[in-house]
Amino acid sequence: MNKNISIVGVPMDLGADRRGVDMGPSAIRYAGVVARLEQMGFNIEDKGDIPVNRPHRYMETENHKYLDEVVEANAQLATVVSQIMQEGRFPLILGGDHSIALGTIAGVAQKVRDLGVIWFDAHGDLNTGETSPSGNIHGMPLAASLGYGHERLVQIGGYAPKIKPENVVIIGARSLDEGERELIKRIGIKVFTMHEVDKLGMARVMDEAIAHVSKQTQGVHLSLDLDGLDPHDAPGVGTPVIGGISYREGHLAMEMLADADILCSAEFVEVNPILDERNHTAQVAVALMSSAFGDKLL
Repeated sequence: MNKNISIVGVPMDLGADRRGVDMGPSAIRYAGVVARLEQMGFNIEDKGDIPVNRPHRYMETENHKYLDEVVEANAQLATVVSQIMQEGRFPLILGGDHSIALGTIAGVAQKVRDLGVIWFDAHGDLNTGETSPSGNIHGMPLAASLGYGHERLVQIGGYAPKIKPENVVIIGARSLDEGERELIKRIGIKVFTMHEVDKLGMARVMDEAIAHVSKQTQGVHLSLDLDGLDPHDAPGVGTPVIGGISYREGHLAMEMLADADILCSAEFVEVNPILDERNHTAQVAVALMSSAFGDKLL
C-alpha cells in the first residue's frame, strides 16, 4: 500500500439542499485523521482546502443548482488530484457533498487507465438534469463520470467518459429514483442493494465486489458517502436513509479492501456537523479510513 497520502478538503455544500456539509473537512480533521494515519506509519501531507465560491443568491441552470460554482471547484480539484497522482502519492479527499466526486474521479482517471470505482452510498447518484427530482448535483456525479448528463459536468477535466459501467460497483443502495433504476438496467452497473447485503452478508458482497472491479482495471477508487451507513451509526450526514450498513459491516468492508490492496484513491463525503452528535460521524469516518488503510486489532 502507498505510504504517502495527500489529504485535500473540499468544503462544498452547494450540490445539496441542506447546509452544513461544507464543514465536513474541518470536522474530519478535528476528529484526528492526520494523527491516526501517522500513527499507522503513513507520511501525511495536508494540502488544505479547495476554494469554493459561494454566491450571494440561489442560482439554477437547467435543473442544475449552482452549476457554475460546482464546476469551478471540481475543475480545481481535478487538477490537484492529478498532480498528487503524478507525484506518486495517494489522494484522500474529504467532503463536502458528493458532487466533489466529479473532480476526484476526473483527476484520478487522468492517471489510471480503466479505473474501477466502489461507490458506498444509500443513493445511486446516477441522475441527470432530465431525471433529477431536485436539481441537486450531489445526486449526479456517478452519472456524469460515466458520460451521462450536462456537458459541463461530463467534461470536467477536459475528457469523457472517465469510467466504464462494467468497472463500477454500488454497495448499500436503498433509495433510487426512477431514472437511476432505468440507467442501471440499461448500461449494466453492478449494484448490491441492502437486500443483497442482508441476504448474502457483507463478506460475500465484498468478495464479489472486489473481484468485479479488479477484473479489467489498473486501480480502484473508493467513494464513500457516510449516508451509506445506518443513521443510528452515522447521524450527521447530508441525506440520511434508515436501514443502512452497520458500523461493523462498514469496518469489515474497509478491512477487506485493505487486504485486497487495490485502492489508488479515496474520498469520504457528506459529513454534516450541524446534524451530528458531538462529532460522532466524523469520528466514524476517521475510523473507517483507518480500516481502509490497513488498521487491525492484531
